[in-house]
Amino acid sequence: MAWSRVLCFTDPLACQAAFPYSDIEVLPKTKDFRIEMTQVSMSRVWLQRIHLSSSTVSTATSRPGRRSIGFLTDSNLSQYHHCGIEVMPGDIIVNTLEAEHRRCGSGLDYGSMSIPTDEFDTAAEAITGGELMEESEARIFHPHPQLMSRLLKLHRAIGQLAHDTPELLQLPEVLRALESELVHVMVRCLADAVAKSSNGGRRHDAIMARFQEFLEANPDRPLYLTEICAAIGVVERTLRACCEQHLGMGPMRFLTLRRMHLAHRALLRADASNSTVTRIVTDQGFWELGRFSVAYRALFGESPSETLQRPAERLEVRPSR
Repeated sequence: MAWSRVLCFTDPLACQAAFPYSDIEVLPKTKDFRIEMTQVSMSRVWLQRIHLSSSTVSTATSRPGRRSIGFLTDSNLSQYHHCGIEVMPGDIIVNTLEAEHRRCGSGLDYGSMSIPTDEFDTAAEAITGGELMEESEARIFHPHPQLMSRLLKLHRAIGQLAHDTPELLQLPEVLRALESELVHVMVRCLADAVAKSSNGGRRHDAIMARFQEFLEANPDRPLYLTEICAAIGVVERTLRACCEQHLGMGPMRFLTLRRMHLAHRALLRADASNSTVTRIVTDQGFWELGRFSVAYRALFGESPSETLQRPAERLEVRPSR
């Protein structure tokens, strides 16, 4: 059964749970985090449109079983980088099952859609006479502008239906027509696209995957560049270059940002009657408490003790019907 919903989040942790087909870690770089999401689930196609108001670094891993693409939905001034490559208006990102790092400025407008892998393969065979994407190492493609414009207009129209008249998406023939057109245009765009990535980029992707795994295996203690390089088998210069390309910052700065958010979440979840800021913060690897408090207030707009004393923010959810 088809459904649609319109959501709004100011809590990045709550936002992460709203992505049904991928595992996402969202790390805002400013305190004014806000994301608006429109989601449409059809019988085969899953469609999403987002507006992100703050500068953010994120890591996403798509779940198996679906072919997923993403693209900018507006020609705005916000820069968006996917696995270290700047995404331009008119580009299509083909998501993989590997961890993918993304970073953007404020004011990002982004869309995505996915269909089951077997449905994609069947459509590709019917439209192009063969398989698509199986041998390509590229992540970003640039279809013909007319095809991309067609996809963007259709994607925007369905998002508008979800906002204004979601009951139309319940009509079987409307749903069938929209899904058929979406899948057809998606396959045509990818069949026409030109790859942009390189083998060197794939090597950096593998290094970043090992880097991410090491961080996740050591979430509660301070990590230093020398031990990280030794653990994942790369020299410092290479890791710095990879992180600058994928994350827009060096590895230690990214690690500090991630641990700041882990501390924030731990403070929100803790019981103030039997927990202390010092214990929670040091558990996340921070030992210079004065410097931590200054940086924490700059990022979250309040002191660590203020966070500990208040309950977690409620989700702001506005269903479309």
